Formats: sequence, structure tokens, C-alpha cells
Amino acid sequence: MGYLLSVTLLWAFSFSLIGVYLAGQVDAWFSVFIRIALATLLFLPFLKIKQIPGAVAFKIMLIGAVQLGMMYIFYYHSFLYLSVPEVLLFTVMTPIYVTLLNDVMSKRFNPRFLLVAVIAVFGAVAIRYENINSDFWFGLLLVQGANICFAIGQVAYSRLMVNSTIDHKTVFGWFFVGALCVATLCYLLFGNVDKLPTTITQWGVLIYLGTIASGLGYFGWNKGATLVNIGTLAIMNNLLIPAGIAVNVIIWNKDANLLRLSIGALIMLVALLLNYYLNKKAIK
Repeated sequence: MGYLLSVTLLWAFSFSLIGVYLAGQVDAWFSVFIRIALATLLFLPFLKIKQIPGAVAFKIMLIGAVQLGMMYIFYYHSFLYLSVPEVLLFTVMTPIYVTLLNDVMSKRFNPRFLLVAVIAVFGAVAIRYENINSDFWFGLLLVQGANICFAIGQVAYSRLMVNSTIDHKTVFGWFFVGALCVATLCYLLFGNVDKLPTTITQWGVLIYLGTIASGLGYFGWNKGATLVNIGTLAIMNNLLIPAGIAVNVIIWNKDANLLRLSIGALIMLVALLLNYYLNKKAIK
């Protein structure tokens, strides 16, 4: 639990840093590439190439490609269509995906997730009910794509490493290598060289996000995921939302419509409580 709480506090600032200093100013494909490249460099010295089975290394690369590489592609572009508090609130679906994916991997499925998902979407709509347009829906879909990728990686890494005796830091470099493959390909295909960072602040934010938020953050989060049960992991995903919104509103976004955000958040909370109740009832 300590790992997850520490990373939650660390990541609370990441949303605002991206939304304020990078989104719309620095090419999103470059931001993803440089952030993952820095995280990769941080963990390469710890790799024990000869001591790690090839199959394990390959699986961790695939997890990194999805949880970090593909997730960042959806995540960074969502800031072009949504505000920082909206991006944060729309990640409320991640715990549902975590529980759902774990059930699927355990070869069971409960249709209650559909009901919970619909209620959560109503919460999202409540935040922007006066300005629902194609950008809103596209942004919402981008965040859900990021949520699903993040959930897949958490569940897969937890199930792969939960009973493993391998030191996590000796294999985590493969996680970033897998993500870097995706990020490099996307930047080469879609990157805009005319929108590279131009200020010290932008470079500073990217360096912080790459080494601290991504490098240390994802290592701590995924290791923490192996130390708790799937229910705790699902709940911890949503502690990031109030922390991130508090940081954004207090420091950068004091004019946010708190009433509308509160109404939407309350509806989403109902969805989460319903999900928790139905989960508990199903276990009994």
C-alpha cells in the first residue's frame, strides 16, 4: 500500500504539468517519446539480461508497450479536447476495467459492469452538459482508451510477478523498452518536428515527467500492485482523482466550475459504490 500511496502523491502533479505546460504547445508524440526514453535510460543499468528468462522479458515488454506506450498515446492527446479536471474525473472508470479484466482472465464475467459504466458516463456528461460536442465525446473516448491500457498493464504485471522471486528493478527496464518501441514508431510516423520544446520550463517538465513520474512512478506502482489484492488495487486507482484535482484547482485552475465538477464526481462516486457493493455481494 505504501508504494501506491507514494506514487499517487507523485502523480497528482503530472496531470496539471501536462495540461498547463505541454498540451497544445509541444508535440504530443515527442512528449511521449522523450518521457519514455528518459525512463528507459534510468532502468537500463539494472537489467540482468542473462539472468532473466526470455519469455519473462518478452511478456514484460508487451505489458510496457500497452500500459505505458499505448496508454500515453491516448492520454496525451486527450488534453487537447478536455480540461485537466475532466481528464482526471474521466479516469474514474479505471477501477471498473481493472476488476473486469481480472474477472476475464479468471474466466468469469458479470454484466453488472455495464450498469456501472453507464452511470459513470452520466457523471461525465453532467460535467459538460451545456457544451456537449464532438470534441467532448472524442476526448472522453481517448481517456477510456488510456484507462483500458493502464488497467491491462496493471492486472497483467500483477498476475505475472505476484509470486515471482525476481527482483523487480532487474526486469523493469524491459517494461520501458517495450513502451519505447511503441513511442519511437509513433513519433517517426506522426511526430511534428516544428513543435519541439522551446523553453527551459518545457524541457524541465519533460525531464521530471520522464525520470520521476514515469521512471520511479511506474516502477513503484507496478511493484505495489503485486503486494495488494485486486480490490485494493482498483480502489487505489481512484485516490489519484481528488489529489490531482486539488493540485490543479488550487495552483493552476482557480476558475474551475466546482459545482459542475462536484455533481459529476458525485454521480461517478455512486457508480463506484455500486460497483463495490455488487462486488462484495458477488463474493458472498
